[in-house]
Amino acid sequence: MAEINAKVMIVGGGPGGYVAAIRAGQLGLDVVLVEQGGREGGLGGTCLNVGCIPSKAIIHAADAVHQAHQQAERKSPFGLAVERPTLDFARTIEWKDGIVGRLTSGVAALLKRYKVKIVHGHATMVDGKTCKVDTDTGPETVRAEHVVLATGSEAASVPALPFGGRIISSTEALSLPAVPERLVVVGAGYIGLELGTAFAKLGSKVTIVEAEERILPAYDTELTRPVARRLRALGVEVLTGARAAGLSDAGDALRVSQQSGATVREIAADKILVATGRRARTAGLGLDRLDLTMTGAFVVIDERCATSMLNVWAVGDLTGEPMLAHRAMAQGAMVAEIIAGQRRVFDAVAIPAVCFTDPEIVTVGLSPDAARAAGHDVHVGTFPLAANGRALTLGAEDGFVRVTARADNHLVLGIAAVGAGVSELSAAFALALEMGARLEDIAGTIHAHPTLGEAFHEGSLRALGEALHI
Repeated sequence: MAEINAKVMIVGGGPGGYVAAIRAGQLGLDVVLVEQGGREGGLGGTCLNVGCIPSKAIIHAADAVHQAHQQAERKSPFGLAVERPTLDFARTIEWKDGIVGRLTSGVAALLKRYKVKIVHGHATMVDGKTCKVDTDTGPETVRAEHVVLATGSEAASVPALPFGGRIISSTEALSLPAVPERLVVVGAGYIGLELGTAFAKLGSKVTIVEAEERILPAYDTELTRPVARRLRALGVEVLTGARAAGLSDAGDALRVSQQSGATVREIAADKILVATGRRARTAGLGLDRLDLTMTGAFVVIDERCATSMLNVWAVGDLTGEPMLAHRAMAQGAMVAEIIAGQRRVFDAVAIPAVCFTDPEIVTVGLSPDAARAAGHDVHVGTFPLAANGRALTLGAEDGFVRVTARADNHLVLGIAAVGAGVSELSAAFALALEMGARLEDIAGTIHAHPTLGEAFHEGSLRALGEALHI
């Protein structure tokens, strides 16, 4: 059995793991990265291979297809007209896979540049310093002074709908051989709505089943209202307060029941996408051999991403919510710096969250209700995109930007937006909170015209009672 010794061993090559490896390599540390691969992808993890990146490619392709159909039906507001378009979905998947391939190659090149040794295979922890890896060429043992656990998460099934056959997760949904004629999506969170909206634009008859009383229950109603309107316009049927009760006797439909348990209907489906959430990937890793403090399936960490074991660290989805790639990346880079001897703590004031629905939603910090619940008196400034010149030129006026600030000193507590393309405002929103901006700071910053960013400016002015364009 081969043995490898290193300063740092990182288990998992997703966003948290590969960024930790790159940063550690930049700092001159001897690093081994263990990556299993499998259905959730290899280097780059779920996000790059079967999550964030491929889903956004499919969403963009769906938008292009939908716009072409609007033009063919003479419904374009810009006067565009084309012949009825056709879709070669196999080429769409090839294009998506090409993007993923380029990015994974880039990750591999960066790891090589910083002299990170990559071991491909299934990792099983033996103790807090040692990992056994089953590779294609036989078992290897990796020993390190520091261990970084970055194993990520995986799609969670529901008991009534185990994955297999026509029941799929988001992983399979992103590599379907053809657009399903009838798609039922179980779960109206961001994954379900992003993919459900995309397939509706690609031509599927989409039905969404959500146990809660409204879609996107993690977001406030004001933000989700434009998304609900758009789903109706796209012909997507949304069933709220309903639960998936399993397949029909024939196996070709989903049984849907009310909260009380009474069967409401059976919905015929070629594919059933279960998008009810994700769970930490811990099975088969030997974590039970380690003296780790856990909360449910998640590893407990402190503000330095340290676990309950000396020199064992954990980052990303394995440590719980928010399960966001950019959080994992920030944690991974920080842990590498700590191992290198730098003083660091993870003290992010705000971690932006983006829902790539139609229209998009972005939130940073507190909502008005959350700010009030925290004991703050607040000023709230909302500026509609219908009054924003750039949104009008894009034909995308449904939505708004909302700024929440303390009433006493005008410190910005939260910023949110819903509208076409607002995901690109997330950096400005997060930067404002991280730098402790007050309403006057944003109001006193000249924003380029015409841009969507002007709505951020005007929302801040409105919170001050000084809005100019409404």
